[in-house]
Amino acid sequence: MSENGSADDIPPETTPFVISGHTIKRGERKKIHLKIGKLYDNTDINIPVEVIRGKLDGPTLFVSAAVHGDELNGVEICKRLLDLRQLKEISGTLLVIPIVNVFGFNNLSRYLPDRRDLNRSFPGSPNGSLASRLAHVFMTEIVSKATHGIDLHTGAVHRRNLAQIRADIDHEETLELAEAFGIPVIIKSNVRDGSLRQAVLERDLPMLLFEGGEALRFDDRVIKVALDGIISVMYRIAMLDPQKMPPRLAQGQKKPFIAKSSYWIRATRSGIIRLLARIGKHVHKDEVIGIISDPYGDEIETVRTRVEGIVICASMLPVVHEGDALFHIATFHEPEKVEESLADLDELAL
Repeated sequence: MSENGSADDIPPETTPFVISGHTIKRGERKKIHLKIGKLYDNTDINIPVEVIRGKLDGPTLFVSAAVHGDELNGVEICKRLLDLRQLKEISGTLLVIPIVNVFGFNNLSRYLPDRRDLNRSFPGSPNGSLASRLAHVFMTEIVSKATHGIDLHTGAVHRRNLAQIRADIDHEETLELAEAFGIPVIIKSNVRDGSLRQAVLERDLPMLLFEGGEALRFDDRVIKVALDGIISVMYRIAMLDPQKMPPRLAQGQKKPFIAKSSYWIRATRSGIIRLLARIGKHVHKDEVIGIISDPYGDEIETVRTRVEGIVICASMLPVVHEGDALFHIATFHEPEKVEESLADLDELAL
């Protein structure tokens, strides 16, 4: 409806937009619950979805979080996204799903009660495991109606991720979205079997996976960066009028750096580690980035890099077992420029 309460500025309905039996009219905003199953005590478990439909036709973008139930940053990003005034001006339809894995979320767990990883269970099946059934509902009610997608993640428990986009950059539209997100680091990432990203790309829909922060924690800078990125994508796909893009967001539209490759550094000995490299740091070949000692303080092992690059993930846990993942290093043609660009991004997020 228009500001004076008239519906004259809303075009006549053509194809109705329906999710789980609910029809959302042009200019309407509605909260919907996708029924998944029940707890032992017969309590219903539902996936919360908020649908914002513009007055004019346009793309349909889904933004999802907590596919892994302990990755809470994305829940807060969705909350702040839903609070934006710009949503009154969108063309097309925005689907915001702040908690996909509601079972895991309620138990502060990455997994579902059957210990399956939801992000290895797509596209799912109506007759499969609990994870498979949940994945099937999400694909049927959300993905099948979308033209674009953004899925929000963090590092696993006790690991912190640099704000980054993981994407299939060989998919032209996906690369355009990744560049529009406006953050310096893009990881060329192959899809994993059973992942949401694989299931979406098989439908030839462009989709981004955002990583940033750590499980069970809010990271305000990462949240702000991700929120700006989502809004920037909405301008790029003309869900919001590109002519009205705020200068603050336009400043972030610099050419990102695409990682050539990446590698993990793992502990070769058990002990207590002192981490010497922060997230986003430019590290050189053979640089010492950690020291493992025993409980008496005697040094056991130094942790060194193999190849020059940027630290995109680090363990937050000071105690380690042999084989534990300590650092994830991404390699770039100009890592010193990546580090500078990351510092600029930190300034914008303050």
